[in-house]
Amino acid sequence: MKTSLIVTVFMAATSLAVSSFAQQTTTSPVTGGKVSNAGQVPVPANPAGGPGASAPTGQPNAADMMKQMMELSKIGENHKLLSSLDGNWDYTIKFWMNPDPNAKPQESKGSATRKSVMGGRYVMMDVSGKMQMPGEDGKMKDMQFKGMGLEGYDNVKNKFVASWIDNMGTGIEFSEGTYDPATKSFTYTSEMEPVPGMKTAVREVIKIADDNHMSLEWYENQGGQEKKTMEINYTKKK
Repeated sequence: MKTSLIVTVFMAATSLAVSSFAQQTTTSPVTGGKVSNAGQVPVPANPAGGPGASAPTGQPNAADMMKQMMELSKIGENHKLLSSLDGNWDYTIKFWMNPDPNAKPQESKGSATRKSVMGGRYVMMDVSGKMQMPGEDGKMKDMQFKGMGLEGYDNVKNKFVASWIDNMGTGIEFSEGTYDPATKSFTYTSEMEPVPGMKTAVREVIKIADDNHMSLEWYENQGGQEKKTMEINYTKKK
């Protein structure tokens, strides 16, 4: 069990106990209680969640919360789907950065490693490569690119979730998505803000062709119209 889960349940149980005690003290004195280690605060003999006690009306029982959270922490088929893409990959990437629709895209190559963590609950992705980017003088030059992604399936939201960071900025991109088994594709949506006030809606489509090939298409909403600005094709290393 993760530490965060233990802490969350403990705090929830404590909250219920305090709430139960507060309701009892407003109606009648506490009887049959005992003194806490501090020697000052009386504690009910049967705090909420304890033997023979129930949670106040409208509030979940601590034991029920624990049971539900344990169920929600389990790995399911969606987590296994993400883990099935673990391994070392080579990729080629295309950028459509030129406003001229007839201009050829910029192309570069790199590598990516996908690895399951936290017992298969998440997948980490490390990416490295080179790409042509404008320097401070405005001239294009090769720059080393580093990126890191974290993907998972949130059993509470019933959605795929992901985050992304790289050495081209200081923000963290968060996205949520779904999976279509008919087309073997994920669709994520997010919002990016490369400079203050310039927020752009983004849609990512990740297609799994087979065990050794997958692709990513990146679409940006520019002026109310969606435009594909990036495409990545991955091939798993042998």
